[in-house]
Amino acid sequence: MADTLTCDVAVIGAGTAGLAAERAARHNGASTLLIDPTFNGTTCANVGCMPSKLLIAAATEAHRIAGADLFGIRVGAVTIDGPAVMGRLRSERDRFAAGTRHAIDRLDPATTLRATARFIGPDRLQLDDGRIVQARTIVIATGSSPLVPPPFAALGDRLLTSDTVWDLPDLPRRLAVVGSGSIGIELAQAFARLGVEVSLFDRGHSLIKLRCKKVHAALQAIIERDLTVHQGVAILPDRTAEGVRIRWNGDSSGEAGFDMVLAALGRPPNLDRLDLDKAGLELDEDGVPCHDRSTMRCGDSAIFLAGDVAADLPLLHEASHDGAIAGRNAAAFPAPIRTPRHVPFSLTFTDPPVATIGDPEAEGAVTGTADYGDQGRARVEGRNEGLLTLYAAAPDGRLIGADLVAPGGEHLAHMLAWAIERRLTGSEMLELPFYHPTLEEGLKQALRTICAATPIELPVDQDSGTPSGA
Repeated sequence: MADTLTCDVAVIGAGTAGLAAERAARHNGASTLLIDPTFNGTTCANVGCMPSKLLIAAATEAHRIAGADLFGIRVGAVTIDGPAVMGRLRSERDRFAAGTRHAIDRLDPATTLRATARFIGPDRLQLDDGRIVQARTIVIATGSSPLVPPPFAALGDRLLTSDTVWDLPDLPRRLAVVGSGSIGIELAQAFARLGVEVSLFDRGHSLIKLRCKKVHAALQAIIERDLTVHQGVAILPDRTAEGVRIRWNGDSSGEAGFDMVLAALGRPPNLDRLDLDKAGLELDEDGVPCHDRSTMRCGDSAIFLAGDVAADLPLLHEASHDGAIAGRNAAAFPAPIRTPRHVPFSLTFTDPPVATIGDPEAEGAVTGTADYGDQGRARVEGRNEGLLTLYAAAPDGRLIGADLVAPGGEHLAHMLAWAIERRLTGSEMLELPFYHPTLEEGLKQALRTICAATPIELPVDQDSGTPSGA
């Protein structure tokens, strides 16, 4: 008879979300079992945030050197050593990944199970080593994987994904990137700035699904300076002796040859091998368990989701927050502990960076725009390009969202996300100090527009009939 292990909280998956869930459950007094087939570290360290930023850092340096003439600095011929670029990327990536694995190694080995798991009941898991886990509650944190449709899978070793691109021994000469989400557009621009001939293809018409048309237009102009963009097209890739031949049709049509194809078509959640039908969960139209983001609980069950597998906001800080919420609620089950979620906030590390924060323009909202094409500090640094749009709620001008592509965008975005989360108004932001000359000063243009459109009426003093404070 198979051995049966028991615990209060079983966590499937030892990535960012799973580790946070296990830690939160344990710190709240629950006994835990953490289940993972490899315990190889997090997606961020291995194939996500860190290797992509290492490639982008190399591309940024190459682009900076190429622009030195603007400052009267003459640079001789610059050679990009592809194997050295990729070698440093992997070396640093491995160092980051080792750090996450070291944290996992510090866990109690009696509570870490190297195995895959599938449901055989709402509170029971079958491990591939034959053992069974009986848990009071279960957290699913199995992450996501790159989508590879059949036409792309047939390309064999000419196909790259966001999991495999980091293993390239050298930079390709010609690269087709399919998909203009955050991953696709980041890597397309980075490879292009490292001397690769890049073409970007997308079935849609919106890069990174940006909400503001003005910001989108600014981003598109920036991206098209480095690479060729084909939007509104369907593509058909074919393997050839020399590489890959791509034919496309739609808003434009044509065909071209490439050394490699990078499929950046999204990362669906890893749910296929869990036998969710045995868990009795209600699934949405995409096959993801329906869940409450304030608790991460799936319906009325004792099962919780955390991280990319929830298909909400596939971002590291959201995965960590998911895990903490799911683990705390799994430990406290059945008593719910509802947690307010942070303002939605995503960054794409193009140059300049793109950010989407909070709510878009809605009925009754007002907008303010800041143009970084002639902003003082940006012009000083030769980075004067991009646009920022703020959204504010009427009638008080409370900030509710922003879209931007601007120099220093990752820092501007953090400041705006914090202001939105603290429910600041445009006038309250303007009352704060802005040092001169900084990129932050560029916000004043947008904030003043919002303040002009949302004048705040002072309460009237009932005795004098004049506004209080007048």
